[in-house]
Amino acid sequence: MRRLLLALSASLFLAHSTTAQRITDKWYFGRQAGLDFSSGTPTPLLDGAMTTYEGCATATTKRGELLFYTDGQTVWNRQHQPMPNGRRLMGSGSSTQSALIVPDPGSGNIFYVFTVAPQGAPDGLRYSVVDMTRDNGLGDVPRANSLLVTPVAEKLAAVRHANGRDVWVVAHRWNSSAFVAFLVTAEGVGSGKPVMSNVGSMNAGPGRNAIGALKFSPDGTKLAAALWRENNKFEVYDFDRSTGKVSNARSFGPYQEAYGVEFSPDGRLLYGTCNGNTKDNKAPTVSETQIVQFDLKTRAAVPVGHSANHKIGALQRGPDGKIYVAREDNSFLGVINQPNVNGPACGYVDDGLQLGGRRSKLGLPGFVTEP
Repeated sequence: MRRLLLALSASLFLAHSTTAQRITDKWYFGRQAGLDFSSGTPTPLLDGAMTTYEGCATATTKRGELLFYTDGQTVWNRQHQPMPNGRRLMGSGSSTQSALIVPDPGSGNIFYVFTVAPQGAPDGLRYSVVDMTRDNGLGDVPRANSLLVTPVAEKLAAVRHANGRDVWVVAHRWNSSAFVAFLVTAEGVGSGKPVMSNVGSMNAGPGRNAIGALKFSPDGTKLAAALWRENNKFEVYDFDRSTGKVSNARSFGPYQEAYGVEFSPDGRLLYGTCNGNTKDNKAPTVSETQIVQFDLKTRAAVPVGHSANHKIGALQRGPDGKIYVAREDNSFLGVINQPNVNGPACGYVDDGLQLGGRRSKLGLPGFVTEP
């Protein structure tokens, strides 16, 4: 009987894990581009209505069925029509991580769409509520643009709390060295003071300095940021999933026009995209778009890919374990095929995945990290 119970528990755990992985199966991004990972191999989606230059997000059921997607300004339902009251969100198609969707931990029908304004603009960090019980199950936006903090940089990431239920949403204040972490619970979005962590570089200066992505490691214990002009570097921090505190900044650079960041599936390596003159301790200065790999233990920095594209942007780990690279105005994404492997053997392919005639811009959809 004990063996039977153990086998049943293992089966249930495997089924739960498989189901949980489906929430990142649908991607909509760029110029009406999209991908479907449900078969295990990404295939182009050609039904998307959204054109956005940078940040975007997609929501699905736990089985990977499309619910809605957004560029931080408009929310489209699964029929690719704007939701009622879903046209005036205060994100921006030209903000690095304009939108991020967080499911309400207490309801399967409520979602929060967090948005960040571009270049430290006054609209700041806000959230809107999507109710999927409305409009005959297609969804509605009954409350929009609740202000949390302003101004902020173009950085936005989320990770599950250590309790396995709640979610931390993390942004970075503008003209400041402070990260802000808001806790989303079954009672809603934390309305009190956020958890603040003054660590790492100032996000300040000309508005373009607000550009650059923020990502959690797969286990949620690390956070990485790309800092564009004039900081020109990548930073990695420790994150406490119980308290929301960010600490222990480590810096890699200079890398001009640092933009995208993503961790390898095993969390040992960090990848970054940059588009200007770059130099590390072991290589001469180069001027081209490139992907750089950082070994977080040895601090070795190695260019692992160069793009023929004039500009590259977001990095996003797919449910297949590969990392995808946004290439501006290109009908192919770049692909890092074996991101757990050190050095060029990670297998970057520039024309790695065809988009069925649609085109990428600089953004790829972001998701809540689920350790």
